[in-house]
Amino acid sequence: MQQSPRAGREGDVLAVISQSGPTVSFFDAVTDRLVDSIEVPAEPHELLFDPTRRLLWCTTAYHSGYYHANSGRRTELTAIDPDTRRIVEVVDLAPEHGPHGLALDAARHRLYVSVEGSDDRPGGVVVIDTETRRPVGRIDTDAPGPHWFAIDPAGRTGYATNKEAPFVSVVDLERGTLTAKVEVPGSEGLAVSADGRHVFAAAPYLGFSTGSGERPAAGIRVIDARTASVVGTLPTEDVVLPVHLTSTGKLLAGEVRMAPDPASELGRQAPGRLTVFAADTRERLGELEVGFFPLTITSSPDGRLAYVACIVSSTVDIVDLETMRRLARLDVPKRGEPGAHGLAYIPRRA
Repeated sequence: MQQSPRAGREGDVLAVISQSGPTVSFFDAVTDRLVDSIEVPAEPHELLFDPTRRLLWCTTAYHSGYYHANSGRRTELTAIDPDTRRIVEVVDLAPEHGPHGLALDAARHRLYVSVEGSDDRPGGVVVIDTETRRPVGRIDTDAPGPHWFAIDPAGRTGYATNKEAPFVSVVDLERGTLTAKVEVPGSEGLAVSADGRHVFAAAPYLGFSTGSGERPAAGIRVIDARTASVVGTLPTEDVVLPVHLTSTGKLLAGEVRMAPDPASELGRQAPGRLTVFAADTRERLGELEVGFFPLTITSSPDGRLAYVACIVSSTVDIVDLETMRRLARLDVPKRGEPGAHGLAYIPRRA
């Protein structure tokens, strides 16, 4: 008899950002019940859980709005105790601003936070000491707005996707320098393979356009980490924003879909799509309809369950990746638009 995908998750919680909340909500991983919610500085974007220090990190990018359409950039990085559900500290990164992407090197006690550029410096990555919760360095990425950031398992190399810059930035984390630019036509989410040999970057970015109105084919660019070059593309029907790699080697992509609308040249929002690939063979394993505008994806530590946050519908779809069946849909509280964004799975305290 097959074990229930919920088995063994007692005490685990899923943390979900509501960008307009502005809140972080905590849902029971077994019952899907909303157990608590805390207010954080507006407007929160991404979450990352540090299991060593049991801290939940939250970036706050803008006063309101989103990339390229906001009322001003913020500078805060918030540390939250996920067990007591209280804010531990709000770290001010000023003069750095627009913090968004998060990556953790627990072995070296380093947290990496992507930040946007300004008139006197390009975008980059701020290095935080997780023991002191203070910045200890900065790495330039030579692009105005590095958005997502990921590191290889060895903690030596980092990768930043850039929406409008035509490349993925590659940085040496030990020397703190930019080492390469991988030619990609504007990029969104990304993930690094478990062996560090490949990087998967979604491209083109959602607002991409050329003078001729042509658009590169949507999909996930496969980057060879050794040569810092694109060696293939996993094709998708629609533009991909979030990319996530599970512990079992499944590559998850969130496709944003639009339907024709006579009243709008851009069309109207249609239900999004979760597309699943095998990271090693690059085989397409399946797909499933999700909420409107999937923006963040994470998974349970065992790789069995996927969680897809959809910002327009302000929902989180919980998917059994073995059966490709949706188990539940969480409604995330919001005070307006937008809604559900950052995600973090938090195992119970040992």
